[in-house]
Amino acid sequence: MPVPKVFTASDPGTFKLKALKWADSFNEVCYFDSNSHSDPYSAFDVFIAAGAKKKISLTAGNAFGMLDDFLAENEGFIPGYFAYDLKNELEDLQSSNPDHLGFPDLYFFIPENTILIKGAEVHIYNTDPDETWGIINKMHVPEPVAPEPIKVLSRFTKSEYEQTVSEIQAHIQRGNIYEMNLCQEFYAEGADIEPVSTFIRLNKISPTPFSSFLKIDHHYIISATPERFLNRRGEKLISQPIKGTSARHDDELQDSAQKEKLQTDEKERAENVMIVDLVRNDLTKSAKPGTVKVEELFGLYSFKQVHQLISTVVCERKEGLTNTQIIANTFPMGSMTGAPKISAMILAEAYERSKRGVYSGAVGYFGPDGDFDFNVVIRTLLYNKRDKYLSFHTGGAITIDSDPVKEYQECLLKARAIMEVLKQ
Repeated sequence: MPVPKVFTASDPGTFKLKALKWADSFNEVCYFDSNSHSDPYSAFDVFIAAGAKKKISLTAGNAFGMLDDFLAENEGFIPGYFAYDLKNELEDLQSSNPDHLGFPDLYFFIPENTILIKGAEVHIYNTDPDETWGIINKMHVPEPVAPEPIKVLSRFTKSEYEQTVSEIQAHIQRGNIYEMNLCQEFYAEGADIEPVSTFIRLNKISPTPFSSFLKIDHHYIISATPERFLNRRGEKLISQPIKGTSARHDDELQDSAQKEKLQTDEKERAENVMIVDLVRNDLTKSAKPGTVKVEELFGLYSFKQVHQLISTVVCERKEGLTNTQIIANTFPMGSMTGAPKISAMILAEAYERSKRGVYSGAVGYFGPDGDFDFNVVIRTLLYNKRDKYLSFHTGGAITIDSDPVKEYQECLLKARAIMEVLKQ
């Protein structure tokens, strides 16, 4: 990994937008933005990768094994994603629901250009950092342009979704599962959007700690996710599942009351505990014996659109495991499946009406020092520009105490920021 050249940005906020515009001239782009959220486990504020020296694009089968070889043969920052349907090579599972987006199941690349921003410091890794610095600073800040209103449809009607929740609760009553994450796809055909502009608008409406923009030729991931899947810092592994959501209020007293209600809600706390137990079990596969612990339970975090209950589960890495093996041991994130995990995924496949694909997978990077950081792909717009097909999923944890009407309302709450960006 070459030593970067370090520059100082007089206005880091403006510089990152110019750098995003510059990066978009390449066929492969990864842009990660923490939006200044305080996080002891993040390594930078903004990460930008543009252009691919090498890339790996795979479907489920032996994708984790081939990625292991790819990582062993290459160094530096390696960004990309894992799609949810990689579950099929980890367990005896299948994905037979329709796929209208056509993303690969796994994609990573070795960047031609890497830019890290931490505070006002800008680290540029490429063959001519001075030229890149000069080009970016001469660019104009991209102006986010509102699209023409897009007609968004759902694979479920309200009554169909509520009926499905009731059917899943019948499985819970029979003891087949304890909890299941049921997702529905919202979509638009013939959609013509400008991806960078759409991301900037979404990031302004809903700035979150793990916001991301990925471009792979004609495929785009435009994300405002608040959730971390898995992070490695030295020998420490960190997972931060989210379970528990409530809306924000403009009125300060109402907003404060909503926070207190969320933090004391027995149903929301029960959901969080079930997923924490599942994540603890997943991490045990990669942990030194006796090191798995809950660092924070029911942490209350407020974002622009919602309040969330986030817990933090950590462990020390077991010797002899590669990063790919660690991720495979915990994939996909328990907050997006349910418990027991395999039974929940089988039922999700039976009741959902479209392939999840990248949704509820993970986007992030592997670092040159052996560390990595991946989010959970939620609150995310997926776009196939060639086919003009636009898609986003929302969902929630179904338990025996779930109210089907409220579960549907929660789906709409989670869709609010994207709907606003699309002018719904």
